[in-house]
Amino acid sequence: MGRVLSLIRGCLAFVCTLANTIFWVLPIIIFSPIKLIPIPVISDTCSSLLDSCATAWITINGVIERIIHPVNVHIHSNAELSPKEWYMVIANHQSWVDILILQRVLNHKIPFLKFFLKKELIFVPFLGLAWWALDFPFMRRYSTAQLRKNPKLRGKDIEITRKACAKFKSKPVSVMNFVEGTRFKADKHRKQNSQFKHLLKPKAGGLAFALSAMGEHIHKLVDVSIYYPEKVPTFWEYISGQVKEVHVHISVSEIPTAMRGDYMKDRKFKIAFQEQLNQLWLDKDKTLDLLAQKKPANPKG
Repeated sequence: MGRVLSLIRGCLAFVCTLANTIFWVLPIIIFSPIKLIPIPVISDTCSSLLDSCATAWITINGVIERIIHPVNVHIHSNAELSPKEWYMVIANHQSWVDILILQRVLNHKIPFLKFFLKKELIFVPFLGLAWWALDFPFMRRYSTAQLRKNPKLRGKDIEITRKACAKFKSKPVSVMNFVEGTRFKADKHRKQNSQFKHLLKPKAGGLAFALSAMGEHIHKLVDVSIYYPEKVPTFWEYISGQVKEVHVHISVSEIPTAMRGDYMKDRKFKIAFQEQLNQLWLDKDKTLDLLAQKKPANPKG
């Protein structure tokens, strides 16, 4: 009977979430061409309107969750957040559910989250165009082999990052970066021989480039640690009500001037930046250890 109820709950939640997504993605796509009008007051107003649509989409997703598959999210934070501030947001990454959790706990508290996406994702039907309309930065990373074959590509990814972030200077924004670069998996963790218990090694380049591109406009770092007491859930397990409890730790700090510099050309800065990020990751590892000591969810709760 429990499996049947989970199936019904999951199907209902999926249909409602899909309908809500279509309802809000359509106006985002329809109004997005207005952004191309080269008049700042018009393009900025349009961008704000599109962000409001996206925020409403997340809000209604939250209502669907509370009604159909409620999750007890414990937030451990005394941080003061504001939708009128610029933020760089970093978090550990274990599942696509992380994004839903981040959107839930940060919605209305900070500006709408902008995620760094792989360039190929722009071709995802409907959502790719919506992400473009919402100014999500699309990134293209060149492999070592590509750079050896074509040295002219060196530095191109940095320039793309700068251009993507330049549009964020006109109004408050939250730029999201999963510093590990990929989701945590036990086999990946073993291959890396990571010094971290709960995390993969952080990749400093993307974060350094984004901070450099944003300059002094973004000066606060929001560090989010997500812990699932039972197991890391899939999207289906989440929407079908199999996730009872999640712990989220949020800390906010000023971004030190020592974390701003030329990551590509200044080797001394590059090493110092990596050391600072590794220290952040060591602290996050300890935080996840503390969250792991919390009492697991009661299946009947």
